[in-house]
Amino acid sequence: MSTHPLEEILNPKSIAVVGASEDPNSQGNRFTKCLLDCGYQRKIYPVHPKATEVLGLKAYPSIRDIPDPVDYVISCIPASAVLGMLDDGSQNGVKCVHLFTGRFSETGRLEEAELEQEILNKARKTGIRLIGPNCLGLYYPRLGISFMGDLPRESGSAGLFSSSGGGSGFFVHLAALRGIRFSKVISGGNALDLNESDFLDYFSQDPETKIILMYLEGLKDGRRFVNSLKQAASVKPVIILKGGKGESGMRAAASHTAALGGSTQMWETAVTQAGAISAESFDELADLAVSFHFLPPVWGPRVGVTGGGGGHSVVGADECERGGLDVIPLPTEMREEFKSRGVPIWDWIGNPVDTSITGGSGLTGTDVLQMMARNQNFDLLIAIINEHAPAGREGIIAGHKTEVKGIIKVKKESTKPLLAVVSEKSTDTRNHSYWRWKDLSSVRTKLLAGNIPIYPTTERAAKAAGKLVDYYRKRRQQ
Repeated sequence: MSTHPLEEILNPKSIAVVGASEDPNSQGNRFTKCLLDCGYQRKIYPVHPKATEVLGLKAYPSIRDIPDPVDYVISCIPASAVLGMLDDGSQNGVKCVHLFTGRFSETGRLEEAELEQEILNKARKTGIRLIGPNCLGLYYPRLGISFMGDLPRESGSAGLFSSSGGGSGFFVHLAALRGIRFSKVISGGNALDLNESDFLDYFSQDPETKIILMYLEGLKDGRRFVNSLKQAASVKPVIILKGGKGESGMRAAASHTAALGGSTQMWETAVTQAGAISAESFDELADLAVSFHFLPPVWGPRVGVTGGGGGHSVVGADECERGGLDVIPLPTEMREEFKSRGVPIWDWIGNPVDTSITGGSGLTGTDVLQMMARNQNFDLLIAIINEHAPAGREGIIAGHKTEVKGIIKVKKESTKPLLAVVSEKSTDTRNHSYWRWKDLSSVRTKLLAGNIPIYPTTERAAKAAGKLVDYYRKRRQQ
């Protein structure tokens, strides 16, 4: 277990939900229900001035009235009532208050900003730490703490700090579709007290966290953050998505979490010099998380690509090069092996391997992938699932089953980094059960079960792999 001071805060033995009620549309009810539904086994205390029971749990008029010490408080009450709640909490041993409560400095109003500072001063006098305000707080699946009822129950190795509550929930869902599970997620909102640097320091030495992810809209202390980032990036991959880099984004960030943006160029320079990695979107944040989670170190850019066909192969080669990868010609020894096996097009096949010309040649995509995995000239491999092969329904489904088995076999027999590209399709409700989309969904599920990272396009796979190559090259030079 971590010895960091935040460890005690993030592992509460008891939680009080202030503002809990029987109204299913209230946020206090939702937080209480999440704790119950997600399996929090420790003590839960609903707090409501009039209710005697909430969701089958005994309710208390205030924190003062709870007979036992309370470690952690979720505040769902109006901003004007927070100061009094902190006084109550100081009488009952409260260590941390998560302020879901909003409408403070993010409103841009002087009175609300002044109240926010009063709350901070009160918290410091009482020794209570604050998460927020204006945030969703903590998601810790191993302990059964969640801020949404439909987040995965399984825990994992990715830790996320997010300025945005909605952004954190969105990203957990997005990453879950790609096989990523989380150690802890913290939605920090206005970060009045505990901020991005505190949680970055915590994640850097948290044994449950192997990959650190961040979505930031601003910094409370730029100098401290850079120092924390250098330290964290020296021990774990740190991937950061910065919101509010453009003029309109800065305006949106200011009204969202009272964040102040800065120079994009200075930001990118600071992240690069610290040894961290920048993501340009939530999708790329997920791509990079997937890459670091599933792949071993990628030490070079030389890539072998199988699958696709025709124009798909040509464009795929361009996309790999744009991502920083080197689509090398097939080595002579591979061509000699093709020839010795009686493959009639031994001198025609190239890299990427165009599967539209290999049919009937006695050579399968798995054969080529295995050869590439054995060949020292390739640093990584990309297998593209061809969804529009010139075959009927049964032929395509059977072909995909064979491809998937082959890819998983190569993964088991080789330590070479292997990525798979399986497209995602959106359809209207009339086509949700269309056999092509169901089949591709099955392919993705099986590849993930085989611990193979999946990407919706070759372009995104190549871009993520290129950033891994750059990351490990710099690590080797340190």
